[in-house]
Order: sequence, then structure tokens, then C-alpha cells
Amino acid sequence: MDAGYPHWPNLAAMMFALARTRGARPMLRSFQGGAWRGIAWDAFGRMAASVARHLRAAGISAGDRVLIVSENRPEYPIVETALLAIRAVPVPTYTTYTEHDHAHVAADCGARAVVVSTQALAAKLAHCTGLELAITLDGFDMPNLPTLPSLPTLHWADLVGDTRPCDDIAAEADLIPAGALACIIYTSGTGGAPRGVMLPHRAVLANCRGVMPLLAILGWSDEETYLSYLPLSHSYEHTAGQFFMLSAGAEVVYSRGVEHLAADMLAIRPTMMTMVPRVLEVIRGRIEHQMARQPGWRQALFARALALGLKRLDGQRLGPLEALEDRVLERLVRVKLRERFGGRLRAAISGGARLEPEVGRFYLAMGLKLLQGYGQTEAGPVISANRPDDIRIDSVGQPLAGVDLRIAGDGEILVRGELVMDGYWGRPEETAQAIREGWLHTGDIGTLDADGFLRITDRKRDMIVLSGGENISPARIEGMLVAEPPIAQAVVAGEGRSGLAALVVPADGFDEVAVAQAVSNVNKRLSVTERIRRHALVPAFTIDNGLMTVTQKVKRHRVIETHRAALRPDG
Repeated sequence: MDAGYPHWPNLAAMMFALARTRGARPMLRSFQGGAWRGIAWDAFGRMAASVARHLRAAGISAGDRVLIVSENRPEYPIVETALLAIRAVPVPTYTTYTEHDHAHVAADCGARAVVVSTQALAAKLAHCTGLELAITLDGFDMPNLPTLPSLPTLHWADLVGDTRPCDDIAAEADLIPAGALACIIYTSGTGGAPRGVMLPHRAVLANCRGVMPLLAILGWSDEETYLSYLPLSHSYEHTAGQFFMLSAGAEVVYSRGVEHLAADMLAIRPTMMTMVPRVLEVIRGRIEHQMARQPGWRQALFARALALGLKRLDGQRLGPLEALEDRVLERLVRVKLRERFGGRLRAAISGGARLEPEVGRFYLAMGLKLLQGYGQTEAGPVISANRPDDIRIDSVGQPLAGVDLRIAGDGEILVRGELVMDGYWGRPEETAQAIREGWLHTGDIGTLDADGFLRITDRKRDMIVLSGGENISPARIEGMLVAEPPIAQAVVAGEGRSGLAALVVPADGFDEVAVAQAVSNVNKRLSVTERIRRHALVPAFTIDNGLMTVTQKVKRHRVIETHRAALRPDG
């Protein structure tokens, strides 16, 4: 079932076992001081053990929640492994969180300490309470924050100085049961405030075991290179891009950021990447834009390469002349397109949001193996994925090995297995609603075909997933909008798009200028991904026009469908 994937008892034991067996092999790489610099597995093991000893000496103990506020960098898996080894609970947060988001998460989980990378991110902790210790990765002293004056600080360089072998800490880690709480990953709740998903070690390891057979089909070796650019606070990257890729033998290289992704792919030449649809859409758009500026003969070659690729993708047989033409175009066109990704990419896995089939077909026709998957934080997060030898890009593939999946009577996707979360931190009622008789109720509507391929057809809940994979709760933003005097009603939309739009009903006596200022005021209090990029004024939502219920609740989906034209960029 698991293609030989080892059965480690927990994530910390896994990481230390790999450190001992892989020795000097490269593990992590990042861009520092103008060059790409790496860390080997044996060095990782020593540093993780050193950090674990120092954190314990500083008072961090089993069960303590510790925020990790950092961009992707080698220190991230080091400190997280150290925390796991002493049974503390890492709580990753997004670097794009606002001050109030960080304050909510810190208070909600009762965090005792924080690991923070830069001074700029430390300033975002201004409203946090309850923290007793800070660990700074860049070696600065924590500033005096309004709620956290004179917070004791440990510097990263001091934590990694112990060069003793990791044997003592690794031996302790081996005793941690698979059902112990590994981490709390926050995702938006139905009321708008982020809520903590409790993932035990078994959930993440179940994901890793379930994904491994897909790589085996690709002829996966132990000398692969993975380029990481999605934030490690996202459950998708946290499991797939961190723990799974490392366990599968890949060297993980941290991109300098999305703005440098194109250059980093050329420099690193990865063999595997996880992607979100938005990045794939942007790259395709750039390719098409550049091609439109080429001479006509080049445009014709590109169009023909795409057409023949699509014909093969659709299972149509190429004639003798077409087959010859196809081989020539493979060298002239498709290989050059794949070189944009470094030229060595075995496959890219798209997840985090819905991939438009048209986008997926474009890449598959050009010879890039693109696998679409599906999941949610509450399930570790990966639930299903396409197999490299049986890609149906209009689907999210088949459930992973070890995953029980069925469709409820109302069409909702239900999931059962070791991948399912323990529940929401401090929210027993919501946990009981989400997990019933062992089945996780995903809130998504879908269908299974005769071959077991899953297709997502709708969302039972109102949560918005942008094309970049960000989960946005519209209720919170809508509440902030209608709190502004110029706005009487508001509905936020953006499912599958790059950003949010709002349908706004102006209050009596207010014009477009006043509404625009109100939207701007709200945007200042939102994180970057939550901000309203455009808005449109629409007539009031009423019972008479079918856009409100008799209990005066706005019918969000009906409103969006009615005013779909106004939501278009040129609407």
C-alpha cells in the first residue's frame, strides 16, 4: 500500500532517523549573502538537538504552544523538529497576518513563546498577550511592544552552538506516540476568526504514506531537488513540501519568494514542485503574451505544438506525418517551454485551490506532467491526487491509499482515516459538527465516477479559496464593510480568482466616492490577501427580489450569480 514508505512512530523520530542515516547528504538550501548555501542532514540533526536542549532549559515543556512567525528558511524545520522532540506544539502563522490576527492566534491557543525571524515580523506581535519568551532567528533583541515589554529573548546563534550528537534527543523522540498532538495549523472559521486545526503526528504521516506511491510511479530517486515557495504556515506546504519531501529523500531549496520564482527555477532546476493554480495561470499568461510578440512563423509552430499535444491528450491517434511533426515540435517548442521550470521537472502537483481544466490541459499538452490534488487542513491536508500514469485533469484524482471517502446523500464529501484531525482547538462544538461517527464532513460537494475519480462541484460552506490557495472567510470582511456608514449591504466574492471583489449596496445619501473611501478604510485593516481589489455598486438585496431569506439573511450565492457581470474585471 505504501510503496515501502517506512513506518516512523512520529515526525520528530522520522527527522532524527533520517539525520543519522543520511549523514553528509544535502538537506536544505537557501539564498544567503548573495549565494545559495546548504545544510547537510547530519548538521541538521545536531542543530535540532541543540535547539531542543536549550528550549527545554529555557522552560519550554511538553504541551506548550509556540508560535512560528517566519518566512520559509532552513531554521524553520530545525526549530519545528526541536519543538516536536520535546513534545511542545508548533503553531505556524502567516507572515501576511495582521497584528490583530497574530494576537487572536496567540490568545486562542494560549501560546507561551514565539519564534520570530525578522524585526519587521516582530513588530506584528504588538497586540499579543501571554507570551513569556521569544526566539529571534536574525539575532535581534525583541522590541518593547505595547503588550509585551521586555520580553526575554534567545538568539538563534546561541541555540545551535551545542555540537554533541543528537542521540539523547532522538531517543526521547522515539517514545512519542503517533496519536500525540504534533501541531496546530490555523484556518479561517465560519465566523471569520482563524481557528486552530489540531493535527496529530499520525495525520501528517498518513499523508506522507499515501502520497509516496505517486512518486514511485515517477521513478523517484533519493537525489531529487524540491523548490519550496508556498508558505510553510499553509498546511499543504507544511506537510507535502516539508515533511514529505524530506522524508522522500529530496533536498529542499527555499525560493527567495514568488517575485523571484522564475529565476529560482532556472537556477535550482527542481525535479519536483507543489504549485497553486494562480502561479500556473500567471506563467501561462506570460508565455502567451510573449508568444504574441514573436514572428508569425514562431506563433504558428507554438500553436501547432499545442494542437498536436491536445490531440494526443484526448486519446486521438496521430497519423504518420503528424507523428513526425510532433517529434520535431517537441524539440523546437515544448522542451523550451519546460526549460522555464528548469528543464528537470518530473512533475508538478497543483493544489490549494481549483485548477481550471483549460490551464491543466495547456501544460499537459506541452509535456509537463501536472497532477491536481484535493484536500483541506482538517485532513492533514491531502485527501486525493491524480496518479502520474492516469491523469484526469478535470478531476482531483483518486483518494490516497488509506483514505476512506464517500459522498453523503446531500452530495457532501466525507473522509475517514488516520489523516483526519483531532479537532479544532478549544472548540468542542465545532469539532463535533465536523467529525461525526469518525467521518470528517468536508463542507465540499462532489461526485465520484465509476473509476473512483473525485470531482468537486460546489462548496457547501461559504469559504472562499483564491487561486493562490488562500482561504478567506467572507463573513468577517462583509461585517467590516457594512459597519462603514456609507455601506448598507455587502457580499464578497472571489472563489478561484486571484483576489476579492465586493458587491456593495450604498446606504441612503451616499455616493460612489463615499463607498470607495469606506472600502479603502476597511482594506487598511485587512491582510494583503483579504483586501477588496475592486467593488461594484448594486441595487439592494431584498426578500422581494429573491436575494434575502424571510429571516433577513442575504443569499450569498444567489447575489453572486445575479450580479456575476458586475464581478468581472471590466464589469
